[in-house]
Parts: sequence; C-alpha cells; structure tokens
Amino acid sequence: MNTRVLVSTSLVLLLSLLLSLHLHNNHNESSWSNRLWWLSSKSSFSSGIADADLLVTNGTIYTSDSSLTFANSMVIRDGRIIRIGNYSFVREMSGYGTKELNLEGKVVVPGFIDSHVHLLFGGLQMARVEVRGVKTKKDFIEKVKEAVKNESSWSNRLWWLSSKSSFSSGIADADLLVTNGTIYTSDSSLTFANSMVIRDGRIIRIGNYSFVREMSGYGTKELNLEGKVVVPGFIDSHVHLLFGGLQMARVEVRGVKTKKDFIEKVKEAVKNLKEGSWLLGGGWNNDLWGGELPSASWIDDITPHHPVWLSRMDGHMGLANSLALKLAGVTSNMQDPVGGTISRNANGEPTGLMIDSAMKVVLSCIPEVSVEERRQALERASRYALMRGVTTVVDFGRYFPGASLEHSWEDFEDVYKWADLSGRMMIRVCLFFPMPTWSRLLDIIETTGRRLSQWIFLGGVKAFSDGSLGSNSALFHEPYADEPWNIGLQVTDMESLSNMTVQSDKYGLQVAIHAIGDKANDLILDMYKSVVSTNGKRDRRFRIEHAQHLSHGSAAKFGEQGIIASVQPDHLLDDADSAIRKIGVERAQKGSYLFQTLLTSNALVAFGSDWPVAEINPLNSIKTAVKRRPPGWDKPWNLGECMKLTDALNAHTISAAEACFLDEEIGSLSSGKMADFVVLNAHTLDDLITQEETSSVAATYVGGVKAYP
Repeated sequence: MNTRVLVSTSLVLLLSLLLSLHLHNNHNESSWSNRLWWLSSKSSFSSGIADADLLVTNGTIYTSDSSLTFANSMVIRDGRIIRIGNYSFVREMSGYGTKELNLEGKVVVPGFIDSHVHLLFGGLQMARVEVRGVKTKKDFIEKVKEAVKNESSWSNRLWWLSSKSSFSSGIADADLLVTNGTIYTSDSSLTFANSMVIRDGRIIRIGNYSFVREMSGYGTKELNLEGKVVVPGFIDSHVHLLFGGLQMARVEVRGVKTKKDFIEKVKEAVKNLKEGSWLLGGGWNNDLWGGELPSASWIDDITPHHPVWLSRMDGHMGLANSLALKLAGVTSNMQDPVGGTISRNANGEPTGLMIDSAMKVVLSCIPEVSVEERRQALERASRYALMRGVTTVVDFGRYFPGASLEHSWEDFEDVYKWADLSGRMMIRVCLFFPMPTWSRLLDIIETTGRRLSQWIFLGGVKAFSDGSLGSNSALFHEPYADEPWNIGLQVTDMESLSNMTVQSDKYGLQVAIHAIGDKANDLILDMYKSVVSTNGKRDRRFRIEHAQHLSHGSAAKFGEQGIIASVQPDHLLDDADSAIRKIGVERAQKGSYLFQTLLTSNALVAFGSDWPVAEINPLNSIKTAVKRRPPGWDKPWNLGECMKLTDALNAHTISAAEACFLDEEIGSLSSGKMADFVVLNAHTLDDLITQEETSSVAATYVGGVKAYP
C-alpha cells in the first residue's frame, strides 16, 4: 500500500515538472517521449550514472594530450576527468548537483610535475635563515649577524649557508649570467632565448631567465643586455690573417678612385722610407677609376731609389716599379711562367703588372718579414677581427699563386705556436696549409690530433684552380667580353691537382680548392666526384673557395655531392659592375654569386671575407647577402638570389663551423659549447638590415670573457 502511494506521488511530481517545462520552453515537440528521454539523460535519474562534481568551462585548456591539444570545457567526478572538449560536448554530463567553475577566459594547463625536489629538506629550509639573493659581502654578514641573535645553535645555520652558496655542493656557480636581451642562438632546437649562464668558458644553460638563473650564485657576474641583440661569435670562413695584419702596417691604396690619388698615395709613403728599402702595400682596384690598369710608368719618377710592390685587392695581380722589375730580372725576353702572365705593352716590354704565378718572380726578391713583424701582425689582425665580432677565422695563410709554400709553415711555427704557448692568442684559428705539403700536415695530426688547444685547430689543405675575375684570370668556358682571346688561367695542372687531392683525402685531410670561373668550378666538382669514387664515401666536407661564377646546373651539384660553398658576399659589391663589363650582362646575371640557389640545392653555404681582399665585416656581409645592392645601384643584383636574414646569420655562424668540422665546439649558443658571442647595437634582428648604416658591434666575448672593447 505504501509503495503504491510512493509511486503515484512520484508520477504526479514528474508529470507536473514536464508540463511546467513544456509551458516554459514553448517547444513544438508533440511527443512526450522525447521529453522523458531528455530528462533521464540530462539528470541521470534512471541511467545509473551520477552527476559530475564540477564543470570547468569558458577558458583555454591546454591538455598536453596530442590526441586533443586544446579544449574549452571539462567535467570532473570523484577526482577524475570524465569528459573534456567543447562545452556542448561535456555539459550533458553535468546535473543539478554539479558546481561550475567559470574560467572567464583564463588558461588552464595540467598540474605541473617537478621531476627533482628534496621536499622535506626544502620545507625545513623555509624555516631557516634565507640568504638567497644577497648581492654584497656586507649584506651577507649582516644577514648572519641578525640571524644569530635568535638562534642558539650554529650547526643548522652553517650547514644552510654552505648548501645555498655551493661551498660544499661540488657544483660551482656560473661565472657569468647574460640576461635581458634577444639572443639568437643559430641552434634550430632553440632559436631564441633571453638569458644564458656561462662557466669555465662554456655555456651551461640557455633559455628564459627563470630557467637559467638557478645556476648563478654569489660569485656570478651579471651582464644586463638592456634589450640588445646577441648572436654567436662570427666565424670568418676565409681570411689570410697574418698577411692582412702585415698590410695594415703598409701603404694602403684600397678605395683610391683616381690615377692622381694613386700616385699621391705612393709619393706620400716614400717620404718615410730609407733609400733602397722596399715600398710594400696593396688593395688597389682599377675598376674604381674606370678600369685602366696601373703601370710602372705611373710611379717610376717618384720611386727611383725604392723597389715597389703593390698587390691588387684580389691578391692575384701586383704592380712592380721598374727598379723592382730590374732586381727580379724581368725583361722582355722572359717567358710567362706556367699558371701566370707577365703583362706587356704593344712593344713587348713588361708593364710592371704580374698576374698569378708570375708574381713569384718579384715576390722572391722581397726580403723576408721578420718574426717580430709577423707576431705584431697577428696581434693587429686579431684585435681588428674582435672589433668586428669575429671570434674564429679559417686562415689560408700567406699562400697564393706565386708565394712560397714555406710561409704558412713558418707562421705556424714562429707565430701561432708561440702565441698559443705564451697565452697571446685572442681569437680561435683553423689553419689550412698548401696542398703540396699535405704529408707534413698529416704527420702532425697523427701525433697531436687536429685540436692543438682551444685556440688552434688544424683544418686541412688548400690549392688553386684558377685566378680572379678582376685580374681576368678566372677560368671560364667562354672568353671574356673585354678580352675575346682570353678564357682565364688554369693555375694548377689538373692531373697534379687530382693526384694530390686523392692522397690528401685518402688520409682524412679536409680539402679546399679555390675556384672562381665557371669552368674552374666544373673541373673541381668533377674531380671531387672522382675522388669520392676512388676513396669511398665518408664525411669529408670538400670545400670550394669562392664558387663565384657557376654554369647552369652546377649549383645543384654542390648539394648532390655535399660540397661546401665557401663564399664571400662583399665581393659582389666590388664585382657587380666589372662582371657585367668582363663577362656580359646575361652571364653575370644568371651565374654570379648564386647564394640562394646553392641553399635551395641543399648545399652548405659558409660566409667569409677573404681579408685583406675585402674588409672583415660580418654584419656588412650579412646585409649584402640579404640586400644584394652594390654601390650606386637602386635595386638588387639578381633579386632571386637574396637570402633570408637567418640563413645569412647561420652562414657566418653554425654553417661556417660545420664547414671546418668545428660545429661540436662553436657556431651556435648551445649548452656545452664555447661561450663565444657578440653583443650588437641593435634591439631586433631586423635592425641588422633595416638600419641605414650597418649595425655595429657593442662587445665581443670569447669563452665568456670580454675581448672587445
């Protein structure tokens, strides 16, 4: 009887509720069955499933679940999530007893997990004296003094201090905390950061400030970047370091724009010389005064008692006065040496210009530079490099067509080893030696390895295939437009070059070969392919230095064969006008300085300067690669070859490191690598190319130590 009354009462209440809902909602359903199903499913009265305890909604929920990365709502019951997704999907799990948490647009993430703590120890420390963040000795002592007033036991106090300051932890504090800036790392796994910490010359952590600061301690110095940009220390992939340093102390004719000024420069320089001493210098570019080549007759009248040698900016041509020609025994009857040319006038008389291997005739008469002069040259050159943000160079030495093979070895023994042992090295140097001396280099590497110290690395061997565009000695398939009889010079016999390359590569030496003209590049690409076939595949990283003018399809071979293109962007500033004049508009446009095409072919592109041919200036080099706008031009030279800024930055950092097998040590700002970095006078990366003037270097750090200014 009581059961029937209960059922009847329940039915009455249910029907009343349904009628109320029907009148309120004014829906058009004619069937009561839909109403009954909706009630049962929503309230779970008859489903056997309890209502959720909590509905979380109206926010951005990051799930850390790859199958559903984001949601805006979720429902929870008995401490577990029972449904997550959009509000329309989860709300049916809520009921009359469900509480609601309105996020009001806030972000929700999973509860964080700290993978390494000392929980109880930390809790105890919270009740002890806190000296975290103390920045002076005075404040440190004051903290302890204040704490002693309220403590009867010294044991806890001393133990706490030692643990916080790492006195007994076995883990030293970082030496330097770099923070509050935009750090471009050249590391694809973490492209940007705002802080990094350095210990013992290496980066030990990099990322956000909150992530790195725990590595700092009482002895850690702080470098506040004040919003400036930091990049990895620049690597110049092609320099002649000591030769450049020597040139800095000689007569400078770089940038001279008229014949009159050229003569005046020489006249002024002679005033300070003792009679009979050589006048040495260089850097001239005849394209700046219309293209006419200088001759001995320009300067003979003002240098009657001084032999003169002035090299062209590219190092493949030089001017000797008549006294120097006489000392060298150069006459109209002298034959051109293999791989070189003695320039002559219409009467067959030498003009004073010596091209490529012909330069040796005069160079062999010039007195040797003293050891002290060369050591001073290293110091000058290193300071200059640091001023431009360069922390590592690949040095091809005082080796060029016509130069002695011994110069590179003399500089290695007398200058580099001395500087390393005496603590005078300021930048890192990767040395390449003349290929004919490959066995000498192999003997040293087999004894010492490639890494002599943190400063000196033994790179490999170098050879020449051709000359240069400016000297009309770069080797092309087709003749020069301004000299229809001339296709350039092959300065090294290909059979000899191939044999030396096979032997050098067989014993694991890295090989770099100079090639500028399109035919020279094709010859070397084919030779490299043959060497791989002979010696087998391995990670050898063959290099072509310059890769300046390429035949159709040759850029793709760089990528296919894994050949490194070691290029010099700033050369295009000097060559744009002369290339059009020397090889014609079409050839210059289609085949010159194909940086982007090389990248697209998956070739590794490394940037350098070829100093002293061009200035050491990575920031300008990067801007040139991105803009490709020669002086006086209002549009880029071949717009399709403009590079992205980050690609250009990488070409002077991580790619340059890979190009000389140093990418495990330098090239990016990554944990474990050497802390070589540059602070720039810029606040965004775009400032490097958008500012009218090229951005400048604010400071250069080598191994975490300030080296400039």
